[in-house]
Amino acid sequence: MASLTSSTSRHSSAMPKVAQFKIGLCQLSVTPEKTTNLSRARHSIEIAAKQGASLVVLPEMWNCPYSEDYFAKLAEDFDDEDGSPSYFMLSEVASCHGITIVGGSMPEMKDGRLYNTCCVFGPDGKLKAKHRKLHMFDVNMPGDILYKESDTFTAGDNPTIVETDMGRIGIGICHDIRFPELAMLYRTRGAHLICYPGAFNMSTGEMLWELEQRARQHVIHKFSGQQITRYFTLLLSSEKLYVASCSPSRDSAGSYTIWGHSTLVGPFGEVIATSGHEETIVIAEIDYSALQRRREGLPLENQRRGDVYQFVDIEEQRL
Repeated sequence: MASLTSSTSRHSSAMPKVAQFKIGLCQLSVTPEKTTNLSRARHSIEIAAKQGASLVVLPEMWNCPYSEDYFAKLAEDFDDEDGSPSYFMLSEVASCHGITIVGGSMPEMKDGRLYNTCCVFGPDGKLKAKHRKLHMFDVNMPGDILYKESDTFTAGDNPTIVETDMGRIGIGICHDIRFPELAMLYRTRGAHLICYPGAFNMSTGEMLWELEQRARQHVIHKFSGQQITRYFTLLLSSEKLYVASCSPSRDSAGSYTIWGHSTLVGPFGEVIATSGHEETIVIAEIDYSALQRRREGLPLENQRRGDVYQFVDIEEQRL
């Protein structure tokens, strides 16, 4: 069994090859027409690349409305070249522009099962990693929202961390962000950045922000997607990481209304850049020297009490 301290020491997060770069968060308006979605996504990625982004992130379900009416109909088997236009568009545009793409998420059909899947492509256009959403969004708020993502999708089994020229990047999809254990795992494996493609809805956003206010013992009457994102990223900031979230725009088709507010948060919990709820592209700069300053100034890894509590990396134990 590995303690937090010893696990972290085995996965050092040395300064990556590219320590300062621009990230692009493409907040897309999603329609029921896949060809339209592919065209919009490609155009946004190309604009982000022209503006200097070497890492581009897409939203959850960017090629398909977040609706049970479309998931199976627009799903792709990524091993089928002729039947996976979304997958191969991302590969092609990554190669054309020499960028890394965290491809949001798409409905993946494999062996008769649907997965909510993020594909990461390198600047050579090759698939670097595939993350299947780990935590299914099952919610029952009487009089407000009832939804069971697990009725449609199969949960993935493995966390995903990607080695890139721009450091180690952990991947989560939407509801995965609510589980700090995943972020802790990525941190122990040396992550510099976690990317969360997501499609937060209005109802759960309001609920979670209200919960945060109760914890702070004061009342705020207005809610925003930016504040929701900040709430979660502040929870993660103790891991001293950059956190990027990318959402569809609020006018997207689907079964519910989406918050929007794609955001990049730094290792001090500060909002570096964010959007409103409209279709847009957020371009922001990541500088890993800030990570180093944060980790040296507040060396939590050296302060954790492995003799009192322990963090277990299940995959590592299997090796």
